[in-house]
Amino acid sequence: MAYFLYIDIGDMAIIGTGEIMEIRKLEAFCKVVELKSFTRAAEAMLLSQPTISEHVRSLEEELGQKLVDRLGRDIGVSPAGSVLYGYARKILETRSEAVQAIEQYSGKLVGRIRLGCGTIPGTYILPRLIGDFCNQNSLIKATLTISSSRIISKKVLDGDIEFGVVGAKWNENGLTWTEMFSDELTLVVYPSHPWALKKKVSIQKVLEEPFILREPESGTRRVFSRILEENGFSESSLREVAEIGSTAAIKEAVKAGMGVSILSRLAVTDEVECGRLVSVALSGKTLYRPFYLIQRKNRALSPVTSAFLNYLAGCDGC
Repeated sequence: MAYFLYIDIGDMAIIGTGEIMEIRKLEAFCKVVELKSFTRAAEAMLLSQPTISEHVRSLEEELGQKLVDRLGRDIGVSPAGSVLYGYARKILETRSEAVQAIEQYSGKLVGRIRLGCGTIPGTYILPRLIGDFCNQNSLIKATLTISSSRIISKKVLDGDIEFGVVGAKWNENGLTWTEMFSDELTLVVYPSHPWALKKKVSIQKVLEEPFILREPESGTRRVFSRILEENGFSESSLREVAEIGSTAAIKEAVKAGMGVSILSRLAVTDEVECGRLVSVALSGKTLYRPFYLIQRKNRALSPVTSAFLNYLAGCDGC
């Protein structure tokens, strides 16, 4: 009778139908799937390409299944490989958590923090805090994924990352949301724009001007859309000239005179100070918005992630 079993035995694992597999083989297989290349996987693991190929071939032989599709230079994962990848990631993560727990028990903090952030917190807030924390704990590494708030929330739900920091909140039963940090949105225009000499303009005036939007999944866009609705308007009321999925690209578009936009003050501080962009207030509106720490409900955090979140909670004025 077939059975599935996992037991960690140092650098070995029992998996499949009683076969013993080396953890190193599973690491090689996962790296090939993630990087879609035997060559890049070999470089990442500091091994030769033939060694990586042999690890994957050995797994295929043990399981009696083709795990990857070799399509010229491209590597795809087979249906059986996709199943194995999910379990292999869990095995590797469990082993990593066990090592971290033992290291912490002996007084050391060792491991990798895996987190994801929306564009603004991931670009302008978390890198400095991660750097400070890792400087204080030299055996800790971090992997930071930057994407839209929606994509980060999905990665948290799927278990790809342990937590995220995003700029919007919505109903998601599998997540917990905790306010952490804050941001202010501001209207930005190019220096020769007529509004550059004004201290503030009304939302009604903004509706008349060519406007550049972030992508729909953006936390910045969600907040501005809510502000429009609170004032009896909608996104369709805007004179949209472009939708751009990058804050940096929008800044360049505004500088070029394509239109105006609403962006994070954190994101435009340097440009405003140098005179390449001008920040203009909206009449009667202070556009503050919180950032949220999101975690999957009932997920146990690794020791290093718990330590990092405690560090964030203790940051004064972050």
